[in-house]
Amino acid sequence: MLPSVAVLFSFSLVVAVLTVTPGLDTALVLRSAAVTGPRRAFGVIAGIQAGTLLWGLLAAVGVSALLLASAQVYETVRLVGAAYLVWVGGRMLWSAFRGSGDIATDAAPAAVDDSFIRGWSQGALTNVLNPKMGAFYVALLPQFIPESAPHVSWGLALAGVHVLLGTVWLTLLVLVARRFTQWLQRRRVARTIDGVAGTAIIGFGVGLALEGGSR
Repeated sequence: MLPSVAVLFSFSLVVAVLTVTPGLDTALVLRSAAVTGPRRAFGVIAGIQAGTLLWGLLAAVGVSALLLASAQVYETVRLVGAAYLVWVGGRMLWSAFRGSGDIATDAAPAAVDDSFIRGWSQGALTNVLNPKMGAFYVALLPQFIPESAPHVSWGLALAGVHVLLGTVWLTLLVLVARRFTQWLQRRRVARTIDGVAGTAIIGFGVGLALEGGSR
């Protein structure tokens, strides 16, 4: 037995708000689309959605609830995730300051790392190392999954709705960004994008690291 259309629709309304709210996923995808290329951007999207499906499955079987219940495990995941975000953002800032790396020149585009696999790994790691995703699903799924329902199939079905909405929204962002490829890959513009995205991602990482004090 799978969730009814009414349940899927209700769940989609809730996650749609999360999906379109600018955040870490938006920053990563837009930066990849603007500076590196479409393959890496779509790789980031695929990685993010793979992480979403994993969190949905873990929440459905109760693993993420156990993770949240264990302060030590939660703190480890939180700090590793925060460190990873600061590292990713720091690399972008370093690229912006040096004007090198993935950034193109005004005269001619540079060879950029437009790798789907590297994009996938970045998107997946960013999502999986974010314990807030686990907390979100642990809090949300019980409101939509009856106790008598098969939790794994329902959890995957609901997470699938989130994946579908996220894929559509982030793909639209990539397509919009690619309409302005030549302008976005100018050195000054690309350095600005790296600086803004890097600062935002470091901010997410620092916020995740400081979260422990209020938990």
